[in-house]
Amino acid sequence: MVTLVTPHGEYGGPVRVAVNQARSLRSAGWDVVLVGAHRGWGSTGPPTKVDGVPTMLWPARTLVPGAGFAGVGSPGLWRWVRRHARDFDVVHVHLARDLVTLPAAWLVRRLGVPYVLQTHGMVDATSNPLAVPLDAAMTRPVLRSAGRVLHLTLEELHGLQQVVPSGLRTAVLHNGVPLPSDPAGGGSRTVLYLARLAPRKRPGAFVEAARVLASRHPDVEFVMVGPDEGEGAAVKEAIRQAVAGGARVSWTGAVAPENTEAAMRQACSYVLPAVDEPYPMSVLEAMALSLPVLVTDSCGLAPAIARAGAGIVVDASQESLVEALDRLLSDPVAAAAMGIRGRALVQQEMDMAEVADRLSNTYIEVISPG
Repeated sequence: MVTLVTPHGEYGGPVRVAVNQARSLRSAGWDVVLVGAHRGWGSTGPPTKVDGVPTMLWPARTLVPGAGFAGVGSPGLWRWVRRHARDFDVVHVHLARDLVTLPAAWLVRRLGVPYVLQTHGMVDATSNPLAVPLDAAMTRPVLRSAGRVLHLTLEELHGLQQVVPSGLRTAVLHNGVPLPSDPAGGGSRTVLYLARLAPRKRPGAFVEAARVLASRHPDVEFVMVGPDEGEGAAVKEAIRQAVAGGARVSWTGAVAPENTEAAMRQACSYVLPAVDEPYPMSVLEAMALSLPVLVTDSCGLAPAIARAGAGIVVDASQESLVEALDRLLSDPVAAAAMGIRGRALVQQEMDMAEVADRLSNTYIEVISPG
């Protein structure tokens, strides 16, 4: 179960993770259905399959205006869960503090159906006053009763423990990605940012790096791909100023999830200036294609990237971002070697078959405890 499925993948990583898991679980013999809310499909209606995975999607409704994804709900999904949750052996909820997955998980709990939660770093301590009654009524009971709460990193576990200090049945589960049959071709001089234009992603830092590096690398094009999540106007103005100064930087808007690989194949490196990224799927996908990656030290993948030499890890300063990107662009041979090591890292440690095997064991334990 996921929060929101849209044509351009605005909800980002959790949906990609769920689809990858579902595909691998189906290959392992499980009968899997992806359920959630949908928005933006127009007169054609939502898909009945996503990447070959059967889906059951209900209209999303904005129940709390101005709250972003947290204010999205789906009464149709709640009704379906109430009627059909007991048809399933186990329910895997990609949980956030929203009004789609949280009420649905609460219903699954009330119905006595075994369930697993995966929070993607989205459930931790918060000062939002709206979260206080929500946590008391739903978040804490749902977390405490889960057969397993899956987390990516120790930081995510600590965040969960700030919400529920003890009693959680937790387990580590790393994200994985399918390994493309062939890596990106190389030879490009395009630097790619592929993420939502949201404050935490720091898209403005990418544009500023393009502006600073324009004179040193006049042959390089800086391309931004992703939906506007609040930073679009500022990014457009920054791009206008950078282009006036000679930079080759552009924002192409959002693309459908199935088209992100094509965008990556046109790049020579992938840059995600975001802070506090738990385990970004886009970085895994870039490494799987042999692209060298550039991330900040608060990214959950930073230790693995540094250990494998799969890219460059920087602090959150603009200066370190510019310096690291300059290094990648100035030495294509070294950058290509980083990309090769990144693909090997994904193949060795982030294989989807292993993820499916661990999930299968988890489900069996939750369905038949003891």
